Amino acid sequence: MSPLIALCLLITYVVWGTTYLAIRFALTDLPPFLMMGSRFLAAALLLAPVVILRQRGKPEDRPSWRQVRNCALIGAFMLVGGMGMTAVAEQTISSGATTVMIASMPLFSTLWTLLAGGRLRAYEIGAIALGSIGIAVLFRGAEFQASTVGVLALTTAIASWSFGSQLSKRIDLPKGMTAFVLEMAFGGVALVLLSLIVGEAWPKHIGMHSALAWGYLVVFGSAIAFTAYMALVERVSTVMATSYVYVNPPIALLMGAWLADEYVAPQTLSATGIILAAVVVLTAGAARATRSARRAAA
Repeated sequence: MSPLIALCLLITYVVWGTTYLAIRFALTDLPPFLMMGSRFLAAALLLAPVVILRQRGKPEDRPSWRQVRNCALIGAFMLVGGMGMTAVAEQTISSGATTVMIASMPLFSTLWTLLAGGRLRAYEIGAIALGSIGIAVLFRGAEFQASTVGVLALTTAIASWSFGSQLSKRIDLPKGMTAFVLEMAFGGVALVLLSLIVGEAWPKHIGMHSALAWGYLVVFGSAIAFTAYMALVERVSTVMATSYVYVNPPIALLMGAWLADEYVAPQTLSATGIILAAVVVLTAGAARATRSARRAAA
């Protein structure tokens, strides 16, 4: 493993593991849609010069109108529906429990594959069954039972993000960082407009904790972590690139308990183990199927 790969893995493990706690801190003074929208707009502006410099003298790398439209569509599902509703959920659900629930994302992606007409293999059926048990255990926790709106928002967020992830593999998108910057720009604008439409109260004053958390989300959560993730996608296997799914929940639970005095219920710990076990089954099965296909092709 090269130093670059090790650094990128460390960034996705630690930074994305603390992102949901930063969201909770930012929500202290900022309403959810405004907070997320301004975050992604700022991150897009931060990365836009890098994209422009890379495309200078390379007209073939510039996105077509069709690709731009597709970026807007992905931004709507992944950022507006995904991250926007996650922020809504975190108003009533702890950051640690939110991250544990989001760890079930690969299971939702498998369900979208089934609805699109695909056939599930035995390991996928087993992973979904095991993950469903973990989600049921998580929902038995007091904070989930006390917040119907939070549960609905979080479920919508996971469904929307996973659908957008699947859709991004099927439609034409620009290469590299260009797609991500355009998705953040469109998603950020849509979230700010949504904030105005629903009548969110824009704050006249933002405290230091909220401001620092917002800045952390812009610089580390979006610009740096997503750039590191893209570097992993280009250089390592999908299994390794998405291995943050296993590491983020424990980090989020520890950081939430340490910095925000979040109570970690026994159901949450049990659900963490069950959901992560389901993701391990899904990932290991997919890796084994890929190896078998390669041997058959050879």
